[in-house]
Amino acid sequence: MLRLDRLRHLTVRDHTLLSWLAEHYVLSTDQIAAALFPSRRAARLRLAVLHGLEAVSRFVDVTTGDRQYLYTLGPLGAVVYPTQFNDPNRPDARAPRSSIDRTERIIGSRKLAHLLGTNQLFIDLAAYARTDDNAALARWWSEQHTTAVYARSGIQPDGHGVWIAGGREVGFFVEHDRGTENLGTVLKKLRGYEQLAAYGPRYPVLLRVPGRRRERHLLDALAGVPTAMPVATGIHGEHPAGPAWTLAADPGLRRWLHELPSDHGPDNPATNPHRFPDDGLDDLIE
Repeated sequence: MLRLDRLRHLTVRDHTLLSWLAEHYVLSTDQIAAALFPSRRAARLRLAVLHGLEAVSRFVDVTTGDRQYLYTLGPLGAVVYPTQFNDPNRPDARAPRSSIDRTERIIGSRKLAHLLGTNQLFIDLAAYARTDDNAALARWWSEQHTTAVYARSGIQPDGHGVWIAGGREVGFFVEHDRGTENLGTVLKKLRGYEQLAAYGPRYPVLLRVPGRRRERHLLDALAGVPTAMPVATGIHGEHPAGPAWTLAADPGLRRWLHELPSDHGPDNPATNPHRFPDDGLDDLIE
């Protein structure tokens, strides 16, 4: 039987972590340490306490050499954050019978590596903000959260955030590319963003790819193709807050995330007089 008196042992930082695990399914020890703790040792000690309180569950990541723990919500965490997303493979799946059932779905998900890769970008931003009082990750939404909010456009990004730095506030959508899809499939994802731009925000779409060669192929494919949304490419492993992004429309200079063009869009779509020209994407992805 779960002892709810354990709730009083949870700190503000613990609640931040649990809210992240509720929305983003899974984080590694290293990710949690980087974003929330002064050291990996401090993170491991606190995570051991949270595991003892049943606030988090953990399992060993056998896909990496160091076999570090991956963390999900435990029984107590699920009580505190009952509206969590339950299945990374099927958003409409029946609610799990328990936190153990939910964890098993995450462990067995074909998207586990993809989730960790997507989450890493946001973790890097959160960690950066801890060292800079003028920077903040003001929003971090999961794929399912973002898809639900922007359902009208049909977009399905891997994540959405709002980054504040350099006196600017930049919204963005993330497409975490692992190199497993052909370029045509990647480019087709931009169609939904064109629809969103007609009535909503015009945030840059970040195509984050495994290496320079794939980035170059994407930039070559997008050369001269107008898009209503800014499109920027970046490489896995480069810090997302820094000069890691190349605008497809102006590829001569790598930009910081806060330097990318970003428009929150009209307050009332019905009064938006802006019309976008033929973007050329239909011909590109045929």
